[in-house]
Amino acid sequence: MTTKLNLAETARMAITTLKTNRLRSLLTMLGIVIGNSSVITLVGVGRGAQNLAEGQLSNLGANVLFVVPGNNDTRRRGVAFPKNLVLEDSEAIQNQVPSIKRVAPQISSSETVQAGSRSSTSSISGVTPNFLPVRSFEIASGRFINDNDLKTARNVVVIGPDLSKKLFPFRKVIGETIRIKNQSFLVIGIMAPKGAVFGNNQDENAYIPLTTMVSRITGKDPTYGVSLSFISVEALNEKSTGPAKFQITNLLRQRHKILRDDDFAVRSQKDALQIVSTITGGLTLMLAAIGGISLLVGGIGIMNIMLVSVSERTEEIGLRKALGARSSDVLNQFLIESLVLASLGGLIGTIGGVGAVACVATLTPLPASIGATTILITVSLSGAIGLFFGVVPARRAAKLDPIVALRSL
Repeated sequence: MTTKLNLAETARMAITTLKTNRLRSLLTMLGIVIGNSSVITLVGVGRGAQNLAEGQLSNLGANVLFVVPGNNDTRRRGVAFPKNLVLEDSEAIQNQVPSIKRVAPQISSSETVQAGSRSSTSSISGVTPNFLPVRSFEIASGRFINDNDLKTARNVVVIGPDLSKKLFPFRKVIGETIRIKNQSFLVIGIMAPKGAVFGNNQDENAYIPLTTMVSRITGKDPTYGVSLSFISVEALNEKSTGPAKFQITNLLRQRHKILRDDDFAVRSQKDALQIVSTITGGLTLMLAAIGGISLLVGGIGIMNIMLVSVSERTEEIGLRKALGARSSDVLNQFLIESLVLASLGGLIGTIGGVGAVACVATLTPLPASIGATTILITVSLSGAIGLFFGVVPARRAAKLDPIVALRSL
């Protein structure tokens, strides 16, 4: 006569068996622990990279457009951008595009900046007074470039806070003189910290009047005149960025006399965010897949150990069946053992992964984070892997003939 055990009694027997072989159980769980912690950590780091990139882009301003020379095709071919953005383009955008508020043309060049015996290679940008409001920069001390500086092409400079510390670590900066390309410049202001965008530390940059940049640093291009590195455009509001982009594109096509294959590109923060989200999303997915491989290996480890356990417990299984246990009872016991091993390993791995993500977020600039949904999915996946890889040994145990099993006694 067979008697069917209830699920609670079967679970108790499974847990008792796991406790009896503590070392084996812990070693079996290790693969799931490593796999789960890997998934949590890698997804957290990938999400942190996305948060960092999006945070840096948000500093550019939600309603700012960037007009740059060249287009996507020239970038892919590795061809240098043509010098096709000139100061007159900037003036035309300011005067003829109704959806914009301000325009800030810019010329940038990498130069060596010297102050006494100290020097640093920095990005020097020739800008106009509009640069400050368009790019949402602020002044920490002193003042920014004004219209008079621009008209008279004065040798004045505003420097970033990190550059200030490099050149003048022990004294006040305002009123000091630095040299750029053998030209003396009076420091009139220090920028407030802005941070880095895609590896470019904006706090190490220096800003001089655009007219000074042309007359004393870069000079005019004999073919194009005053060639710009790019033009920052502030739309009326965030909703105006689309119309402004369309109007700027049409205006520059008319000015440059082109119908297609634009020799310029107009980019918004939204465009950049979409690109970054696509890249970082793919990166996070790839990292999760790598961690998932570890989970898969852990599941295979559980299956192998459970198969060994079936061989070792042949007599036990035969005896239980002889005493009335059903095949379903044996099947459930082995499935529960696999589930407990995988779920407990997944829980321990999750705790370790969350701790690793917290350490990355605390000890590095990367704002790594992990959501509750990801944690729940990962723990559930661990349990599912335990069930999946526990089916084969459980079925093998359930199919054992009690008579054949008892012969090995």
